[in-house]
Amino acid sequence: MSVNQTDIYAIALHHRFQWEEAQSCYVILFPEGMVKLNGGAGEVLNLVNGQRTVADIVTELKAKFSDAPDLEHDIIGMLELAIEKAWLRQIN
Repeated sequence: MSVNQTDIYAIALHHRFQWEEAQSCYVILFPEGMVKLNGGAGEVLNLVNGQRTVADIVTELKAKFSDAPDLEHDIIGMLELAIEKAWLRQIN
């Protein structure tokens, strides 16, 4: 699946994204289990709210992590993985 800058995503139905204090990381909870996310993946999915476009997410993370090279490529890659794993659903 190709992610476009104007796409808007939300966490998939029957999934919950949250900070898990016991794990010290963001996680995705779903009926079959839990996925622990690394720091970068958690930062990306934390901005997925059903209102922000992919371009909005990229802009916000580039501002927050201005010294990170090739950040847009990494963000798109994380979104593609999350879509492939059915953690996200497309709103538009």
